[in-house]
Amino acid sequence: MNPSIFVIVGAGQAGAQAAAELRRQGFDGRVVLIGDEAHAPYERPPLSKDVLLRPEAARCTIHPNSFYTENAIELKLGVAVTAIDTAARTVTLSDGSTLSFDKLLLTTGARARRLPMLDALGDGVHTLRTLDDARRLMPALKPGSRVLLVGAGVIGLELASSAADLGAQVTIIEQATQAMMRCSPPILSAHLCDLHRTRGVVLHMGVPLTQAARENGEIVLTLSDGTRIVGDAVIYGIGAVPDTGLAVAAGLTVENGIVVDGRCRTSHPDIYAAGDVACQRDGPTGQTVRRETWENANNQAIAAARAMLGVAPDANGEPWFWTDQCGLNIQFVGDMSAPEWLVRGQLDAPPCMLFGLDAEGALVGAITVNQGREMHSAKQLVAKRAHIAREVLLDAQQPLRSLARDISLASAAYTAEM
Repeated sequence: MNPSIFVIVGAGQAGAQAAAELRRQGFDGRVVLIGDEAHAPYERPPLSKDVLLRPEAARCTIHPNSFYTENAIELKLGVAVTAIDTAARTVTLSDGSTLSFDKLLLTTGARARRLPMLDALGDGVHTLRTLDDARRLMPALKPGSRVLLVGAGVIGLELASSAADLGAQVTIIEQATQAMMRCSPPILSAHLCDLHRTRGVVLHMGVPLTQAARENGEIVLTLSDGTRIVGDAVIYGIGAVPDTGLAVAAGLTVENGIVVDGRCRTSHPDIYAAGDVACQRDGPTGQTVRRETWENANNQAIAAARAMLGVAPDANGEPWFWTDQCGLNIQFVGDMSAPEWLVRGQLDAPPCMLFGLDAEGALVGAITVNQGREMHSAKQLVAKRAHIAREVLLDAQQPLRSLARDISLASAAYTAEM
């Protein structure tokens, strides 16, 4: 009897973790991991930080190269999948070959949202999604170079921090009035902008870019208020677009990503998706959510691998992510749109924490600033939607671990009484 063939398209974080999980779960068939980049699977968070700041020491590979051989994972790099035939259960590769599958996992990720106005300028315009992007960017980040950053999301601010560390003159342009608007409360966003300013970064907030041109070899960007900014290089990050082309052509359901259920199964019973490309449908509400985080890629990859084997996935916790910038490690968990935020300690004198409360006073979000050891307890409290007195949350002498333990004990006692 021929062994089952599980094919994974996309050799990034999710793809590599799914392949590893299949072997951890004892799958003894063929595992084929296909990636269009020439590099072995690597993590993307270091691209805006360590890869730029310490390229000789940076290590971002997910597994040692020997891992794939030792675990009989067939790694096909530098080749793209060009088509999926759901009826024949085959994928066609860019080298003209075809590969059969019993189950297929799509972890094709996302690509940078394009800004044609800037792309038209040619050389000196960059986005950052891949290791090759980071390497092309390195020569532009040198002492005295004028770097124009369009977009003040997480990656934009991390790049601003790295560029300033390397001695570049940095200007940020953001059409929204708040930095990191999708994932940070205003109080923290404002603090981070002030911190970047103290390091010499110039920020233009709430002013859209209207024109881009080259004049006398320099790049000139014009803003909606008439401001003209001159630079040597432009880096832009205005969001990402899920790479759904294969899924659309194969007839899978796609809505801002490949739609999957709670077990990462697509509209085809033997095709799964995970990571940045997947848009997961919530069971109770029916709403779809797509998360572009390192943690989500790992969690969905493991869930998908287990589902492919008929193994129930573990329950996921609250959404969590982090950023490193300006010497700070900032970790986020839960709902960043909470209407009320409390600060334990002082933002300008970390370590400190922020707690997000909903309209009923329940803890729905938390942020640690140079205090990552508290994140585990914060996750527990947010998961419980804990109601804790404001004066207790504000008191740095109240250990979160004790609060989390007390909440858990109270919950267990209540359950036992029911």
